Amino acid sequence: MRDDRRAALVTGAAGGIGRAICARMIADGIDVLAVDLRADGDGPGEAFAADLTTREGNRAAVDAALERFGRLDVVVANAGAQHVAPVAEFPEDTWDAMLALMLTSPFLLAKHAWPALVASPAPRVIAIASAHALAASPYKAAYVAAKHGVLGLVKTLALEGAEHGILATAVCPGFVRTPLVERQIAQQAQAHGVPEERVLEEIILEPHAVKRLIEPEEVADVVGFLAGDGGRSFTGAAVTMDLGWTAR
Repeated sequence: MRDDRRAALVTGAAGGIGRAICARMIADGIDVLAVDLRADGDGPGEAFAADLTTREGNRAAVDAALERFGRLDVVVANAGAQHVAPVAEFPEDTWDAMLALMLTSPFLLAKHAWPALVASPAPRVIAIASAHALAASPYKAAYVAAKHGVLGLVKTLALEGAEHGILATAVCPGFVRTPLVERQIAQQAQAHGVPEERVLEEIILEPHAVKRLIEPEEVADVVGFLAGDGGRSFTGAAVTMDLGWTAR
């Protein structure tokens, strides 16, 4: 049992934002359980495979962190998925899976980690939401609904956790340079009726005031700040880093 270092659980850890968060946490001296659907062991942190669309998978992830580290101080709910389609054509099974991963999983992780967080001297729950927690886009019903919901969850966790020192925040970036964004280019082209080569500029970056993608490490830097001493006054809030998207 390592009781002299803080411990974190990070979901969606195999690539993109999650991988960058794991690296930042380790650089900050925090032990990390890196949770993803498949654990390849090549990334930063101790890999653990779990299906976070299931109740069993979320409980197993928390149990694994406690077994390996003897404590749990930071929960970062980052795992996500995307599907682009009009509401009338949106697959119902896809809706269920996306809500399970991006809304129910953060709830279950917080629920199962709660006793350990209460015992921590500096407990944090950090959800990687999105500018889509604050604004909507067409053809993304499940994603937008889940991200709006997780912001509400974070606010509730902050109110319930206040007496125990548990701080809960939602990081809300604009579009980040990740495989999740890259994979939706073809779907966006089909939904909007434009060529794929025009999607990045005309669809994806259109709401950004500053026309660039955010880098995963930029999100990780914000998470590292919130998890550390500098984040002690942030709770129940959306921490927005959207290059001007929601300024309109």
